[in-house]
Amino acid sequence: MEVRAKLKNASISAQKGRLIANQIRGEAVENALNLLSFSTRKAADMFKKLLNSAIANAEHNEGADVDELYVSTVFVDEAATHKRFKARAKGRGNRILKRNCHITIAVSDTK
Repeated sequence: MEVRAKLKNASISAQKGRLIANQIRGEAVENALNLLSFSTRKAADMFKKLLNSAIANAEHNEGADVDELYVSTVFVDEAATHKRFKARAKGRGNRILKRNCHITIAVSDTK
């Protein structure tokens, strides 16, 4: 049984999100939560909330035992980019790209 939780349009770039995703992929849920709790990155808080949501979905909807769960798949996809302009000297403007991503976490009780 595999249960998923998704976060769409997270306000962090996919590249930064993948750094955290690679750390928790394949870990037991308890170990993954410990890693995310002590991480200083902004994305770690987003991943922690999403992982807690996936755990709650598995426990409530499927009746899974929380102690047997592990993070089976984690992937971070690019989302729409917000394009902004910043005023520069001599009437020019620089483009600022505010990147977003979609985060998906799946937990499973079978390896």
